[in-house]
Amino acid sequence: MPMDLTKDSIELDEWELKLQIKKQELEICQKKHNLNSCLKCPQILNCELRDSFVHAVYSSMNKGAGGGFEF
Repeated sequence: MPMDLTKDSIELDEWELKLQIKKQELEICQKKHNLNSCLKCPQILNCELRDSFVHAVYSSMNKGAGGGFEF
């Protein structure tokens, strides 16, 4: 069955792709510093890479529509 490439599915791919790229960058940094988690890094509160990953997570959840994230 062919996949229906609607605007929504294309946007999903775009946001998921951005998230995967940021995740890979973060994992590379963790390996470089011999860490298995950012929580163990002394730079966690001032890390632009981690901030961009968190932003990519939020964007993938709301498909770039902006707004806040509520628990």
